[in-house]
Amino acid sequence: MEISATMVKALRDRTQAGMMDCKTALVEAGGDEDKAVEIIQKKGLAKAAKKAGAIAAEGQIHTYLHPGSRLGVLVEVNCETDFVARNEAFAAFVETVGLQIASMAPEYVRKEDVPADVVEAQKALFLGQIQEEEARTGKPRPEAAIAKITEGKLSKWITDVCLLEQACVQDEEKTIGRMSDELTAKLGEKVAIRRFVRYQLGEGIEKKKSDFAAEVAETLKNA
Repeated sequence: MEISATMVKALRDRTQAGMMDCKTALVEAGGDEDKAVEIIQKKGLAKAAKKAGAIAAEGQIHTYLHPGSRLGVLVEVNCETDFVARNEAFAAFVETVGLQIASMAPEYVRKEDVPADVVEAQKALFLGQIQEEEARTGKPRPEAAIAKITEGKLSKWITDVCLLEQACVQDEEKTIGRMSDELTAKLGEKVAIRRFVRYQLGEGIEKKKSDFAAEVAETLKNA
């Protein structure tokens, strides 16, 4: 696969590693940016990777309240110093994260946070859906194909429920995780989303359902 200058620049912006290191990592990863980031991190070439073990106890607790006061978010985003906590770029990222949670309703911060039993239950659900489809159509699939389809569905589900894996609603070319990495590299401090709570009016009470997440997304789109 040909590695373009645009691909190299995008990886450099995300990691702050050297241009040649970025190109080499992309070649090794076959053009897959996320895999290239992992390669750079393993080699200790990324500034963001070097900050991974830093203690980030400063930052902001941010609140987002959707118009009409029917949906709200409370999120904690950390950095290493109070100086960076007051930085405009950091504040803008925190606001973006609040909007993301309101709009896309993630359940976890990162994929490592998803309990193993939840993953297994979801995998079993997808397998059951495939088996039901086979029974309905009378077209059984090979076991290898079923395993591949199940893993694909599981990967997509992880992307949907984990905040760092989601595409940003304000810039769909980047995930929230990538934006966090880029800000870490830019500010020279570890930036990490620690936790969040998303409140939706009447949640858990049996009533006529309204899609507030879609409403937030539409508001952002028209803003």
